[in-house]
Amino acid sequence: MTGTKPVSIGTLQKGNYIVIDGVACKVNDTQTSRPGKHGHAKVRLTGIGLIDGKKRVILSPGHDNVEVPIIDKRNAQVLSISGSTASVMDSENYETFDLNIPEDLKDQIVDGCTVLYWVILSDKVMKQVKTE
Repeated sequence: MTGTKPVSIGTLQKGNYIVIDGVACKVNDTQTSRPGKHGHAKVRLTGIGLIDGKKRVILSPGHDNVEVPIIDKRNAQVLSISGSTASVMDSENYETFDLNIPEDLKDQIVDGCTVLYWVILSDKVMKQVKTE
């Protein structure tokens, strides 16, 4: 059940998630300009891509709706490691697939350990190693 849901851009704060240009991002900064006599408040929102780490900026009226990704957090067991990729099996539906190992987790990943991964839009990202 992954996808997006609409949320008013004016309610988003630092640390929330947003879809900018079809990429899931974490909100890094928000700036709201005050409305004029007949205008609307504008929101300038800066997001950092969850997958690629690139900075993206969106400027929108404060009452507009934007898409927010629904992030599915799941557990998987590492079956084998090949270079910077780990073959893992989901703990619930037993689906097997490959995940890229992030740089900061390389020394912690071993065969048989349990990892937490996120399903964001259509991507799967390894986030942390679970300790028993």
